[in-house]
Amino acid sequence: MAFQDWNLSKPLKNALDDLALTNPTPIQEEVYTPILAGNDVVATAQTGTGKTFAYLLPILRNLKFSAQKHPRVLIVVPTRELTVQVTDEIKRLTPYMTVRVGAVYGGTNINTQKQYVNEGLDILVATPGRLLDLALSGVLRLKAVKQFVIDEVDEMLNLGFRPQLTNLLDILPEKRQNLLFSATMTRDVEAVIDDFFTHPIRISVVPPGKPLPNIDQWVYPVENKRTKFNLLHYLLENNPDWKKVLLFVETKKLADQIEEFLQDRLTVPVGVVHSNKSQNYRLRMVENFEKGELQVLVATDLMARGIDFEDITHVINFDLPESDEGYLHRIGRTGRAKAKGVAINFVGPLDIEQLDAVENLMQYRIPELDFPEEVEVSDLYTEEERPNLADKNYLPEAARHGLKGKKHQKKDKNKKTNQGGSYKQKIKAKYKKPKTRGQKPRGKKKK
Repeated sequence: MAFQDWNLSKPLKNALDDLALTNPTPIQEEVYTPILAGNDVVATAQTGTGKTFAYLLPILRNLKFSAQKHPRVLIVVPTRELTVQVTDEIKRLTPYMTVRVGAVYGGTNINTQKQYVNEGLDILVATPGRLLDLALSGVLRLKAVKQFVIDEVDEMLNLGFRPQLTNLLDILPEKRQNLLFSATMTRDVEAVIDDFFTHPIRISVVPPGKPLPNIDQWVYPVENKRTKFNLLHYLLENNPDWKKVLLFVETKKLADQIEEFLQDRLTVPVGVVHSNKSQNYRLRMVENFEKGELQVLVATDLMARGIDFEDITHVINFDLPESDEGYLHRIGRTGRAKAKGVAINFVGPLDIEQLDAVENLMQYRIPELDFPEEVEVSDLYTEEERPNLADKNYLPEAARHGLKGKKHQKKDKNKKTNQGGSYKQKIKAKYKKPKTRGQKPRGKKKK
């Protein structure tokens, strides 16, 4: 069924025509009628399947003009970037409607936000902390809220917003419609549903843990972090068709290091985003990347959830995320709206166990790519990676299916300082994979 066959208002149909959107995604089709009927809804769907429009379309369909001052629709999201994006999505759907929408989030002047909240809103998009600040100040009153949306609730709880979310749910009007959208369903999320939702309709369009089928996934076996730098430079320099690359890293410090490393070596524009950057800087980087003014954006997991960039050709995991579900959110930044996407993972010795966990979650073995001969394999290790041959359980290289026992083919110039390689191979062949990373603490032998 096409959007034009739905009982949408004429202004909404005109907006969808302007956006060249003709057919709903499965999650949009499944939730439209239950939300329209006023039910509490808990919806689970993969990243990149149109969850934002799924709840916005029925909400806007029922939203009538009102001159009242306080918001009737409240949408809570985990990050500042997501507040801006959801607000922009509402504006895209309402050029032919009179709807007052605003976003409030931390890291900016609260007095400015107080001013436009006081001027009156129909829909408010907010992060939990700043929302409570405004509510407790008395400027924002939530007594008129009829529909309450929690978007990316699992990430909200992961970020430690459970107390703020609980306090917020306690002060909202009891008579309201609750809508919860997420890509994964955890025990913490279930607890929130049990405590505050009334007989919700549960909708799941795909089993959790399944990536979008239009995303090709690959693994590069990499010796160490320095070699990851070399491989990254080689891939970006030799693949000009990689028009829009989102690069995920583990830490903010590493993100800055990679951005500086690439700026010095590539002619293409590179940006970086993480929580230590100012809000204006982050929004500017996001906007430039969205416009195509940046070819590469280096980011921490701050950008893994909810942000909907168009036409990302490649996602690169320089490091694998700590959580299995986090991997699905990362790679879900590409392959959106049924487009083709590619996810590439750099897997070193410290990533092996997490890769196994990700593959078990997806029930899919990610295929490997041959390590390029042109890339220099470094013999420099970080302290965490440094081989400890005194520990019999140390396994120096990536030990899983094709990576096990496989060494990169080095050029002659890379073989000059290969110290102790043959011995490490003997150690690897003799001992099994360690149950924990690094050196095990030595205890006294039992007598």
